[in-house]
Amino acid sequence: MQKKKDKTVRRRIILLPLLLLAIWVAWQLTVRFEGGEPALHFKDLPSIVSSNQTLSFTVTDSNSGLRKIWVAVLQEGKETVLLEKEFPQKGFLGGSDVKEVPIEIPLEPKKIGITDGEAMLRISVRDYSWRKWWRGNIAYIEKTIGIDTHPAQIEVLTNAHNVAQGGAGLIVYRLSETCSKNGVVVGDNYFPGMSGYFQDSLMMVCLFALRHDQGADTPLSLVAVDEAGNQSKAGFYYHILKKRFKTDSINISDRFLDMKLPEFDVADDGANTAVEKFLKVNREMRAKNYDSIVRVTNHTDNVMYWKGAFGRLPGSANRATYAEARTYYHNGKTIDHQTHLGIDLASVAHSPVPAANAGRVAFAGQLGIYGNTVIIDHGFGLFSLYSHLSSMSVQEEQMVEKDGIIGRTGTTGMAGGDHLHFSILVHNTFVNPVEWWDAAWIDNNITSKLTQSIVGTP
Repeated sequence: MQKKKDKTVRRRIILLPLLLLAIWVAWQLTVRFEGGEPALHFKDLPSIVSSNQTLSFTVTDSNSGLRKIWVAVLQEGKETVLLEKEFPQKGFLGGSDVKEVPIEIPLEPKKIGITDGEAMLRISVRDYSWRKWWRGNIAYIEKTIGIDTHPAQIEVLTNAHNVAQGGAGLIVYRLSETCSKNGVVVGDNYFPGMSGYFQDSLMMVCLFALRHDQGADTPLSLVAVDEAGNQSKAGFYYHILKKRFKTDSINISDRFLDMKLPEFDVADDGANTAVEKFLKVNREMRAKNYDSIVRVTNHTDNVMYWKGAFGRLPGSANRATYAEARTYYHNGKTIDHQTHLGIDLASVAHSPVPAANAGRVAFAGQLGIYGNTVIIDHGFGLFSLYSHLSSMSVQEEQMVEKDGIIGRTGTTGMAGGDHLHFSILVHNTFVNPVEWWDAAWIDNNITSKLTQSIVGTP
């Protein structure tokens, strides 16, 4: 009996390692024959490739690890390999420790002998699985891409462009192909060109402007970026007229501060006195308000709603001019400097305010130092702004006709007396409203150029 027990024990001792080995082999086979394909994660898989572009993606395989990455371009039967990279195996039975690899491949068609037109991008990734007769799981992508190494051509269709400091201008040009970005660069500022005015979708209209502080040495040029990312530039004739702007001194009294500051929600952090709170409004809030205006004017309709000279507040007198350099005083001490980017027009209190021209109401609401404000989009990046209103009679997205009443003058915002603050903007830039009140200036600088371009269209 004891011998039988000993024999059974010996058999178990022999079988246990064999069982463990069988379990280990089964586990290894399961791991080695895993069926998960490698994954490709693209930042941006281009549909059009320019003369100099980078193909960026990440390859991952969390199971058996990465074995090989291969990238090629096929065009007219010729295959050009861009990348072929293999990763070492970890032992005879092991996979790879490489589970993730970021890839960046420069695509320079001219260097590798690929011409403009269609091509096939091919990407293959293998792992260390034993599937498919030890060749591993494979992830494979084919994508037809366009090769475009030639930038768009820009043909300027308008002639002289005389632009005043703080003024606006218009240029018409034709592109040789559709471009994702095109327009006029004025110093460090960009003004987008827009289609829609002409039947030819490649004929572009661009309203541009100079800030009041951009002088005669400001460079202007046209730029276009096609869908492949190729950039082209073109010059055009222009002349910048230098302007001098007025200065003004404004005394900030304690009575004014007591009257106006409660209108503004000024945090007490670092602003304990009335003057400190005023400065937070006049500086920080002013800058935030400008950012809000830019967000509104970033969206414009490619429809020219307006026609003829812009109107002004009836029976009004100028109280302050465009680009007026203001120095603020309190108790005889200089406390701030700001630039007034509009014209203040005063009539009788709560005077009806007419729209200066036809357009779409892009904004109607409270706007910090500007108080109750209406902004009208006149199309193609041209906007008018009406501030310090006591009341508003229009809503956003409402269409208005020229001389339609949009509100009444008032003292909301940083206004010391009842008046209308009126501004004209070209995209993100405040310009001199006087130009837009002048029918002759509009004809010479805007409408005649559009008419001449229509006549010259083939």
